[in-house]
Amino acid sequence: MKVLIAGGAGFIGSTIASQLIDSGHQPIILDNLVTGRREFCAGREFYEGDIADMGLVDRIFREHRDIGAVVHCAALIVVPDSVKRPIHYYRENVSKTLEFVDQLIANGVERFIFSSSAAIYKAADDFTVDEDSPINAPSPYGQTKAVVERMLADISASSPLKVLSLRYFNPIGADPKMRTGLQLAAPSHALGKLIEAYRANVPFKVTGVDYPTRDGSGIRDYVHVWDLAEAHLRAVERFDDLFATNPAHHMMLNLGTGSGTTVLELVAAFNRVVDRPVEVEYAPRRPGDSVGAYTRSSRAEELLGWWAERSLTEGVADSLAWFDYRSRLLPDLAESPETYGT
Repeated sequence: MKVLIAGGAGFIGSTIASQLIDSGHQPIILDNLVTGRREFCAGREFYEGDIADMGLVDRIFREHRDIGAVVHCAALIVVPDSVKRPIHYYRENVSKTLEFVDQLIANGVERFIFSSSAAIYKAADDFTVDEDSPINAPSPYGQTKAVVERMLADISASSPLKVLSLRYFNPIGADPKMRTGLQLAAPSHALGKLIEAYRANVPFKVTGVDYPTRDGSGIRDYVHVWDLAEAHLRAVERFDDLFATNPAHHMMLNLGTGSGTTVLELVAAFNRVVDRPVEVEYAPRRPGDSVGAYTRSSRAEELLGWWAERSLTEGVADSLAWFDYRSRLLPDLAESPETYGT
């Protein structure tokens, strides 16, 4: 099947493309390269441009009339940046998605997979969530994902479009074949900053140690990006069966390991993998930070036959392997906070 991946030159989108290729499908990449890298599109059908460029979207469907599904990964995702620039995030993540979906429907698209986020949830007292947990995102970034989900639910209820929203937890690792990984030399998330501290031989700053967790640091559900990509493969291949047994046109699935890991536990796992330990120092919370959450849901296993197979230490090791390899594939560019995307 041909699958259009919006944001397919980013970290997760490009890894989904690799998973599809390995399984005999053909990804068609649409990316404006604000958050993606051209190098990740080598040997793949690639259209450079914005998802809100209606003429370009029409051209893609004229040239590939047999596209069978669309995966929408295009977004800005840096929480502190969204606090500083909420208008920019709502424009890029919400307004442009509305224009994109409108044009997809005009081109007859009925299978749509949306890259959502666990950042939309209000966690329970034990920091767990499932697909029915309250939606109360603490950051503009998380709010943009929640708004898009509500928007897609309304649109799918009145059109032939069927929508599967996959709510990601915290992706780590890389494509096992080292075709793709994190774009930035210095990503803004915890594991990226930990690797940066290790390489520079400086302490790692734990931002926030006053949370009501077992050690005071934030808690996350770290899921290997190759496992995430496999979930998308199964979603593409089982899409029709999934909706054949469900009258709703919009479904939501959590994609996580079901295990909560605090930031300090992440540091401990990291130190078990590397040859010298990274020291830590404590710092205040960043704007928009939250305590975090992990999934207690098994719905993805029940409906897709999917569960996370790779461990936290595998994710750490694969991330380290990627950063050792990364400079061979990606020349470093001038980077801004927004250039880490999905």
